[in-house]
Amino acid sequence: MAATDKALAGLRQMIASGELGPGAKFPPEPELCEHLGVSRSSLREAVRSLGALGVIESRHGSGTYVSALDPAAIISRFSLSVELIPLEGVLELLEVRRVLESHATSLAAARQDPELADRLSAVLDRLESTTDATEIQHLDAEFHGLICSAGGNPTVTALTEVIRGRGGHYRIFEPGADFDAIKQTSDRGHREILAAIQSRDPAAAATAASAHIARTELWLRALRPEPKPA
Repeated sequence: MAATDKALAGLRQMIASGELGPGAKFPPEPELCEHLGVSRSSLREAVRSLGALGVIESRHGSGTYVSALDPAAIISRFSLSVELIPLEGVLELLEVRRVLESHATSLAAARQDPELADRLSAVLDRLESTTDATEIQHLDAEFHGLICSAGGNPTVTALTEVIRGRGGHYRIFEPGADFDAIKQTSDRGHREILAAIQSRDPAAAATAASAHIARTELWLRALRPEPKPA
């Protein structure tokens, strides 16, 4: 095992075991090097790697600490890698998104928040009135983001945001022969989701969300658009 890998494995074990829990300060560098049996350079490289993942944070003048290990915060860092995934991989991720958002949408319907339906309706009014591809993308993300947040699980929200972020690079709402049909079908799908939430029907909400995302998968498979900056 390479020295850096050894240092990384040692730190991960200390954190995973609870020896260094959320918010804990790292021991002095010489002590930690001796404990792990690695050099300072290997330890520092391992710390940088975990820092990039949001597991460790360095505080100037204070030292190195384990982060809060908040799942949503750590998952949001996945976007750095997910943004590199090509279309075939994105299609696989959309299957994951379909499962997660169906669950989140059913929870949003069950929670019966009257303000949510009003906010979603306002977003859809704007979404249905525009043909600008960038605005459509942003409003679509806002609509789904509001629902996931209302589901009450920040980790699910963070993961779906990461997936949607990459999916947004493959735009299906660009002007073309299929634009009107796709837009109208998408708008209808959004309204079906909203209607289920307004009716406080978790089963119908989950079904509507699943069907809506499944249609997005089909469009991406058929159109296979080139990725563009989000």
